[in-house]
Amino acid sequence: MALARIGLGSNLGDSQATLERAVAALAGLGEVTARSSFYRSAPWGVTDQPPFVNAAVLLETALGPHELLAELKRLEAELGRTETFRWGPRVVDLDILAYGDLRLADPDLVIPHARLFERAFALAPLAEIDPDYREALERLPAGARAEVTRLPGG
Repeated sequence: MALARIGLGSNLGDSQATLERAVAALAGLGEVTARSSFYRSAPWGVTDQPPFVNAAVLLETALGPHELLAELKRLEAELGRTETFRWGPRVVDLDILAYGDLRLADPDLVIPHARLFERAFALAPLAEIDPDYREALERLPAGARAEVTRLPGG
């Protein structure tokens, strides 16, 4: 079993409900051992779109990293994601942020996620449930951290 750290995001439709369904679906890929609160963040890359709701989960899984990626893509489609354009709006986005201590860089998959340590919207929920990422979050500029806010009750 490996500990996968999964980032979740949504900015179309009822984002919180979609992410709740995504967390439930992730349990079919292993055991969800921790789940963060929901966070609101400004869009990244393409900024002319609604804000995102983000979260993270820790998933104990027997799936290898490429198998896990394929299953995440399948779950995204089941939850209503259709391909648009890079960094565009989406019903759901499921990303492998890290997978155990694995370092991998191939054309289909980069672990840890290529821009994880630049993105407060990924690090804030992850740091909430995995103390190993708190220092990385604290190293981001205060302004970047301030753009990510924990949602009440999420």
